[in-house]
Amino acid sequence: MTYSRPTLADVARLAGVSLGSASRALSVPDRVKPKTLEAVHNAVAQLGYIRDGAARALASRRSQTIAAVYPTLNNPIFAHSTHSIQQTLWAQGYQLLIVSHEYHTETEVSLIRATLEKGVDGIIMVGTDHEDAVFSLLRQYKLPYVLTWSVDGSQHPYCVGISNFDAAYQLARLALGKGHTRLGICGGTIVGNERARYRRAGILAAVHEAGLTIPAEWIIEHAFSYEGGRQAIRHIWQMSPRPTVVLFGTDLQAMGALHECRRLGIRVPDDISLIGFDGLEEAAMMQPELTTIRIPDSDIGTRAAHIIVDLLADLPVPPQQPLRPTLIPGASLGAPPAGR
Repeated sequence: MTYSRPTLADVARLAGVSLGSASRALSVPDRVKPKTLEAVHNAVAQLGYIRDGAARALASRRSQTIAAVYPTLNNPIFAHSTHSIQQTLWAQGYQLLIVSHEYHTETEVSLIRATLEKGVDGIIMVGTDHEDAVFSLLRQYKLPYVLTWSVDGSQHPYCVGISNFDAAYQLARLALGKGHTRLGICGGTIVGNERARYRRAGILAAVHEAGLTIPAEWIIEHAFSYEGGRQAIRHIWQMSPRPTVVLFGTDLQAMGALHECRRLGIRVPDDISLIGFDGLEEAAMMQPELTTIRIPDSDIGTRAAHIIVDLLADLPVPPQQPLRPTLIPGASLGAPPAGR
């Protein structure tokens, strides 16, 4: 025995509405009467009707799918942003496709090409540092795009994020205000990553204003991960002299460093102070609580999703102002050790 798939005509017939009304109820529900919408939804549920997405995409040249490209999926800060993007897009009738190059920026072009070939209507990317070939692809496909997380030095029209320079400057000023004159920096690679580059620049600017310098050996790069932070503290603890406070590029690094300090018997902040960056909820659960700065990750995701949908609808998008991060003082930052 064979069964035929229910069609939209079957839905309309069962709901007692025209074919056009049934179509509008599923495509633009805000444009139909509540009674009609309820009848169509009931018919869909009763029949088990599923819209043919491929046919709909061919007819409209739209897939109703937005891609978001992340540098990694191994950081909770990006999970919060992804959730906001997804919830906002769902409310607008779009689906979200998530891809990641795991900081292998040399593969980003091929990753994005494969994503575009699957059929997406727009793309949201983290950061402003991307190869020219990426933007050439987007122009070739005539796809709108939104860049997130950074606004520093960008000439791109649609950027949603913070000034990483200003945020890192604030953290450095906080450390200087505690009396630290020997600041170290541990971030990720600054090549192809404007977030890391501007965070380093913000710290250096604050230190320079204070009439100080940071020796080149106190500026190190490690992976944006717990293990990266553990490696960093082992590296720094072998230095002589060494910094009295270390500013990390992410909370993950700082939390890894804090754990390693505990393992090695290094007292925080008595022996060394640690500062993170991101404002993860987990940072407040550490002992001691981590000094950090919170990025408005959910706001970034929500705004980016609204902008991409507006661009697809040919609606005007006003210039975006930088979002404001929130400084979170914690007990991981103290005064420098006596005599140092």
